[in-house]
Amino acid sequence: MRHQQHPIGSGFSASSTVDDVLAGIDLTGKNVVVTGGHSGLGLVITRALSAAGASVTVGSRDADRAAAAVEGIERVEVSRLDLLDPASIDAFAQRWLESDRPLHTLINNAGHAGTDEIERDARGYEAQLATNHLGHFQLTQSLYPSLKAARGARVVSTTSGAQRMSGILWDDPNFVERSFDPGLAYAQSKTANVLFTVELDRRWRGDMIRAFAAHPGVIASTAFNSAVGADAQRELGLIDESGEPIIDPERGKKTPEQGAATIVFGATSPLLAGIGGIYLNNCDISELNDNQRPVTAEEIPADVVSHSIDPRSARRLWTLSEQLLSSTSFTPEPR
Repeated sequence: MRHQQHPIGSGFSASSTVDDVLAGIDLTGKNVVVTGGHSGLGLVITRALSAAGASVTVGSRDADRAAAAVEGIERVEVSRLDLLDPASIDAFAQRWLESDRPLHTLINNAGHAGTDEIERDARGYEAQLATNHLGHFQLTQSLYPSLKAARGARVVSTTSGAQRMSGILWDDPNFVERSFDPGLAYAQSKTANVLFTVELDRRWRGDMIRAFAAHPGVIASTAFNSAVGADAQRELGLIDESGEPIIDPERGKKTPEQGAATIVFGATSPLLAGIGGIYLNNCDISELNDNQRPVTAEEIPADVVSHSIDPRSARRLWTLSEQLLSSTSFTPEPR
């Protein structure tokens, strides 16, 4: 099947906000799960979807902190979810399944930015791959019955332009043999988000479940990007000398409301009806652009590249992910 990575002329732009893409959209009666929906982009997403009428469940490792962050937002509840802990993921999914609610939208938004020293989960898996991909892979599989019951669901995974920088490290994805490189580990995990989207859509679209990977841009003010430190942010042109964020949407540097817009576009836009398995950027479908360029302060490459949407790699990653999880969780096949 020929890839669908062609802009559709959505009418939105890099400067569009969540309010822009949700204008005229009524989500009353829709159930949404947002991982990490209590901070950064996730909190913007939660507020926006709630304001449009959706009922939102926030998955968070620190349920008390999350509850305080979303207090007062209508139709929002918090459920504990640690993406590094397979038992926590299973428990979250079981609570949802027992509620007997269809799940119209799953937004796999929580992320691990990594540190200079390698971190591993209890299974020995590298923490960025385990959080950003494997945890969400397990969660999505576990919630399959509720997604199918919605009879028209979407799974949106927050990815990054960093997917351009590396394919999957098939011979050593968990950095057992090779020296740890946090940037390479992050890029691999973000490519995994896109490949997961491609294969999920292929497998589940017959059940009216469509998948999207969304690049939000770079948002200096979030804790996720602040974790790299002020010096690195200045080097990338994300903050000025006084520490204030530099906003330049056309070059990928956005406000939280602009960054969250592409994720919300993937989750809600009627313009994407009948489409899936694609990578979104600037509230539209991204071009396929293999003209690799280094990250600079002037421009941060963000279009999708071929290795991130390759269907053979997507199937291979699905199989690898099942193998990595096989001893710790049950992952049902679609029926």
